[in-house]
Amino acid sequence: MKYHFIAIEGNIGAGKTTLAHILSKHYNARLILEQFGDNPFLANFYENPRQYAFPLELFFMAERYKQMNELVHMNDLFHSLTISDYLFTKCLLFAKVNLPDPEFRLYQKLFDIIYQQLIQPDVLIYLHAPIGKLQQNIRKRNRPYEQSISNEYLLNIQETYTGYIRQHKSRTLFIDASNADFLGNQQHLKVILDALETDIGEGPHYFTLPSEG
Repeated sequence: MKYHFIAIEGNIGAGKTTLAHILSKHYNARLILEQFGDNPFLANFYENPRQYAFPLELFFMAERYKQMNELVHMNDLFHSLTISDYLFTKCLLFAKVNLPDPEFRLYQKLFDIIYQQLIQPDVLIYLHAPIGKLQQNIRKRNRPYEQSISNEYLLNIQETYTGYIRQHKSRTLFIDASNADFLGNQQHLKVILDALETDIGEGPHYFTLPSEG
């Protein structure tokens, strides 16, 4: 493995954490998982987005910074690879969707200060799934505060992610995860592993997963 830091991203319910667990086990990598359940504003946000969006996003940014900042100071003798189930830029992307313009401009100033202090991933794996698939996964994992997430909200998040990927030159594996089953289908996982072991250049690189049969 030529990379030292891999981040996995995607919309709500795309399967980021599942893939992060699988890859960290395969490569014996250090695993960083987002502690979203610790955010005291999350449930309230889904009930009243306008009131709770700003403290929600500030809390997420602070927690993500705390986790990512450890990478700057860490010398891990047992793991040469770190895998995270989120990209720190996620802070800005969700804030863009959730915050009104004045609050977003303030948030972006704070983000820009923090962002410069962090190590950026060598490669981003982005899982792109249709809205129906996301809703199916959301229902399956059955987190009460997520059950009211609208298709419109998921679409806004999706468009924000894909717009970011198109505009930036970061090395990205853009995976069509419409039928993804990384736990049950070894061929799906093999697409990811082969891509990570291929010398790809900067920018997005698009991959589809084999259909059954």
